Amino acid sequence: MRGAQIKRRTKETDISLALTLDGAGKAEISTGVGFFDHMLELLTVHSKMDVTLICRGDLQVDAHHTVEDVGIALGGCVKEALGDKRGIARFADRLVPMDEVAAQVAIDFSGRPCLIFEDTLSGKVGNFDMELVEEFLRAFSTHAGCNLYVHILRAGNRHHMAEAVFKALALCIRDAVRVVSDSVPSSKGMLE
Repeated sequence: MRGAQIKRRTKETDISLALTLDGAGKAEISTGVGFFDHMLELLTVHSKMDVTLICRGDLQVDAHHTVEDVGIALGGCVKEALGDKRGIARFADRLVPMDEVAAQVAIDFSGRPCLIFEDTLSGKVGNFDMELVEEFLRAFSTHAGCNLYVHILRAGNRHHMAEAVFKALALCIRDAVRVVSDSVPSSKGMLE
């Protein structure tokens, strides 16, 4: 079983996270940010990872530190669980519709972090600032060591836009981390 755990404590957040890549999509998630919990549950269910996450953040300020630090922790756990990445598919892309919205995500667990997210998410869903979706994606990409391309093909309801992005990301993670061979998927012979 490929998995990892992390405990991350700063002046802004206290995070305990455990994940199993080859799971059943079981989510036990509590960040204190309801909409973000919902997005993380979608990510867990559709990626088929098992994720247990507790985050206590400085929500009296806002949700920024919580969302960013969870992205850091989740990305770090995925990177650790992948180890030397031997046998993984490495690349994946998915297009996900969500009612009137569609989002496209592509991922490469190359070891080289890069987020391309040219769209602008603004406004709020409940108390959740939509711009935090990009903060989460950037933190995840940086700490997972992956190239991540995200594009909203058709905008609409903000909730649906975030949901389409998180579901497409989940499916990409599921596809890219699956074991398809016994070699490292790189002409260099290694992925850093």
